[in-house]
Amino acid sequence: MTENNYCVIMAGGVGSRFWPFSRNKKPKQFLDFFGTGRSLLQMTIDRFRPIVPIENILIVTNVLYRDLVLEQIPDLKAEQVLCEPARRNTAPCIAYAAARIKAMEAKGERRKARIVVAPSDHLILQEETFRQTIQQGFDFIENNDALLTLGMK
Repeated sequence: MTENNYCVIMAGGVGSRFWPFSRNKKPKQFLDFFGTGRSLLQMTIDRFRPIVPIENILIVTNVLYRDLVLEQIPDLKAEQVLCEPARRNTAPCIAYAAARIKAMEAKGERRKARIVVAPSDHLILQEETFRQTIQQGFDFIENNDALLTLGMK
């Protein structure tokens, strides 16, 4: 794990396709679908903790879900939860988080950020293989001036 690794987790969706379980007040990323005692968001955080310092994890969500994020992930600081004023899909979400990370770098807090962007509502069963793949991606972008896109089966 390196202090240059960042994870941006997109958690702003309303989960309308999972109705009636997922509702506007508590969409799918905040639900324990599998009876594990962990929501999809919490499982996503758990997946990244071994390779990204908790202080480098940012959650981008709707302002309506800020308190729910902080309730489910109590070791996040409030400034790690980026609240979108309106739902605008993936690109603005990533741009918002990247601007925040760049501002942190400008203050001299971090240099050469390596950023992975992930949805909050995916089920990944082979977590160690997943982490190895993400680490390979981090290593690749460390040595190449590139944007890397990964797809998981």
